[in-house]
Amino acid sequence: MEKIGFIGLGIMGKPMALHLLKAGYAVSVLEKNKASKELTAAGARSFPTPAAIAQGSDVVITMLPDSPQVMSVVSGQDGILEGIRQGSLFIDMSTIAPAAAKILYQQLQEKGVEALDAPVSGGQSGAEAATLSVMTGGTEQAFQRALPLLQTMGKNIVHIGAPGAGQMTKACNQMIVGMTIQAVAEAFTLAKKAGVDLNKMREALLGGFAGSKILDLHGKRIIERNFAPGFKIQLHRKDMNIALEAGREFSVPLYGTSLVAAHMDALLAQGKGEFDHSAIALLMEQLSAL
Repeated sequence: MEKIGFIGLGIMGKPMALHLLKAGYAVSVLEKNKASKELTAAGARSFPTPAAIAQGSDVVITMLPDSPQVMSVVSGQDGILEGIRQGSLFIDMSTIAPAAAKILYQQLQEKGVEALDAPVSGGQSGAEAATLSVMTGGTEQAFQRALPLLQTMGKNIVHIGAPGAGQMTKACNQMIVGMTIQAVAEAFTLAKKAGVDLNKMREALLGGFAGSKILDLHGKRIIERNFAPGFKIQLHRKDMNIALEAGREFSVPLYGTSLVAAHMDALLAQGKGEFDHSAIALLMEQLSAL
């Protein structure tokens, strides 16, 4: 089995790396934090730098917050490019700009390394249950090599197309998720102010065309006032910016995306960036004098 280097042990990265360990893969992580200690206790090896991890790995996976962090880990001092061997595979499962994914692909090609952009959807619960949806950009050969690994972390795994296509698909995913949360938040705020039972309304709506995972899971969060992060507002706001940048690049007006991004900005200004993105409902209630 191939040796795996995994960099980025956050809310989603940690369970993803644990799934690889449980599947029998030799996994290496950075000597960095509490999560690293948890992984080493489960059998992972630790190394001081991304370069050291890459040097001892056949496949290197990153799961980091944004484009600058991924670019730094790959091409910065003691980065992956300094240690990765020809014939290795690089998989970035972070959500970053499609343009950045294309730059990474070119940089790794120059080292004789195939690269995939493979962002995921499904949140913390999907990462923990290994049911993530994985959207992949890169060559068919690289995708087939990565598939057994991706199948240990996700269920719906699709090769979208050329390098960058996975990240563009993820940007579109985040637009749909953000606007659907906005719709649920507005509907629940209206119903709440009108005195409608939200539990019964959610039950009724789930059986019709309005039914969705977001109505199910985030509707329940709103009713229960559970805004502990499955996916933080500040991270979703970053993703909406990626979508808006892509809209500008291709001259596509993204009115709904812009509105939701502005509402997320308001929540960030209120110090709620660490809240779950379903907390858009809190802003709607505030604006409605609830």
